[in-house]
Amino acid sequence: MGSNLTAEIAAVAARMVVEEGMEYGPAKRRAAKTVARHSVRPADLPDNDEVEDEVRSYIELFCADTQPGELAALRDVAAHWMERLAEFRPHLTGAVWRGTATRLSSVHLQLYCDDCKSAELALINLGVSYDVGSLPGPRGEPVDVLTLSSPSRALGEPVTVHLSVLDHDDLRGALKPDARGRSQRGDLAALRSLLRTP
Repeated sequence: MGSNLTAEIAAVAARMVVEEGMEYGPAKRRAAKTVARHSVRPADLPDNDEVEDEVRSYIELFCADTQPGELAALRDVAAHWMERLAEFRPHLTGAVWRGTATRLSSVHLQLYCDDCKSAELALINLGVSYDVGSLPGPRGEPVDVLTLSSPSRALGEPVTVHLSVLDHDDLRGALKPDARGRSQRGDLAALRSLLRTP
């Protein structure tokens, strides 16, 4: 039963990711409640790779005509902010980097700073409004996440950009490939190479 339930949760979560712009974690939890009438064991929850596979299948089936243009628009927004914040060695991660983003997705950039407040000062100097939140960082401790809204002419609506402020030393471990040998993030040069690829 486990694998069928896991596959079903992954498929429902993927639909929520694409149609509602949800992040994987909340989508998996909500999908589990939708699919199962009782509580789901952690072992029955799909991992992010399984959800991503379902997201790719869903996009291919239902969004093949619109998604490539939306992804390119989001990558343009990411490149714009990576150029503006170049001093913090920005790296793009998440769905926009992995190629599964749609117009509902947020742009996730990781900034590697010597001083965690320097990124906030840079945004203030640029006259950019932002909100401050936090998420667990690579070492388990909370890191600041600066969230701003950026217009996209191509999409005709604003895009949410999340800037995770990480320690400069975290960059070394950040470039290791995942279990499938894929990079989890990329710098501006890597993003430009993706933007040139049809």
